[in-house]
Amino acid sequence: MNAGIVSLVLAYVLSQFYRAFLAVMSPELQISIGATPADLAAASGVWFLVFACMQIPIGELLDRIGPRLTSSVMFAIGGAGGAAVFAMASAPWHISVAMGMIGFGCAPVLMASYYIFARAYAPAVFATLAGVTLGIGNLGNIGSSLPMTMAVEAFGWRGTMWALAAATLIIAVAAFFFVRDPERAEGSASGSVLVLLKKPVIWPILLIMMVNYVPAAGIRGLWAGPYLDQVFGATAATIGGVTLVMSIAMAAGNFIFGPLDRIIPSRKAIVLAGNVAGVVSVGLLAVFAGHSVFLSAVLFALVGVCGATFVVIIAHAKTFFPEHLMGRGVTLLNLFGIGGVGIFQSLSGRVYNGVSGGLGPVDTYQVLFGFFGAALLFGCVVYAFSRDGRNEG
Repeated sequence: MNAGIVSLVLAYVLSQFYRAFLAVMSPELQISIGATPADLAAASGVWFLVFACMQIPIGELLDRIGPRLTSSVMFAIGGAGGAAVFAMASAPWHISVAMGMIGFGCAPVLMASYYIFARAYAPAVFATLAGVTLGIGNLGNIGSSLPMTMAVEAFGWRGTMWALAAATLIIAVAAFFFVRDPERAEGSASGSVLVLLKKPVIWPILLIMMVNYVPAAGIRGLWAGPYLDQVFGATAATIGGVTLVMSIAMAAGNFIFGPLDRIIPSRKAIVLAGNVAGVVSVGLLAVFAGHSVFLSAVLFALVGVCGATFVVIIAHAKTFFPEHLMGRGVTLLNLFGIGGVGIFQSLSGRVYNGVSGGLGPVDTYQVLFGFFGAALLFGCVVYAFSRDGRNEG
């Protein structure tokens, strides 16, 4: 890894952090500015939706001007600027604005790495490199659990956000100086994402991409804290510990599924097995939602591991992308992946509001977890009819 890749990976660590840290800040934000779980669900959804909406223009920018300027400028303006807005928030809607800005800033960093891997490395190692990047990036998930709880207790949530704004700006500057653009592909200025969308083979893959990360992101990034608090009366330390376990599991999953792509020739089999296991895990979580903190932590971890087939889905799809549309192809996948999370995060807030008034906490979260599981099951059924993609060797 050269300095440019390192800077992008560090940016991705912060991207993972920003998409998940609201879960452990929920009690502090409710006390300080009156932000309810539904408010934070909406703010989290804004992050994912803005992130997703930027993927198509980012694909164009990667193919036309390269990853260096695309990632560094957006990360500085959106990431650092959004963290600063968050630090100054005095009302729940300020959090939504800040999360939207941060989503804009984080949108290009992972795809900039994947673009470089797809253009400058052998196809057979793409999933492994992508999995390692995701695995390291999940340090951000880990940092947004117990360490974030400790930082907020020590420095307050505003002081912690100012520190994060400074760290984001430093990493953006490093990306500007150290990232190196791959040589442009012939015809990179021609074509569009519509060429890819006209390929029927892509659509089942896009659908599993849309729901693959929904349960893990929804639980880890938002609902773990309110669930543990409302069902079990868990302390902040307990919530931080359980989310830390899930974050470690999510990181481990990336190191498992990425290398599997070099061992098992059928990418479809890897993806389908992982996601069916995810359906079973989230289904058990719904059934045993009121059992114990320990069992919930174990099932959270299983959901986290199973949500890590993301990189193999991208490796599967990119076998059908022409070289000059690689940037637009990987960002199209990310659009569906992150956009799906954004949609379901927002819908989850509506589900919670719709059932919490008439049901107790356990029943409410059984419905919520069942909602996530049903979405993933539907994706698995459609994906089962996809054409397989094999390692290019």
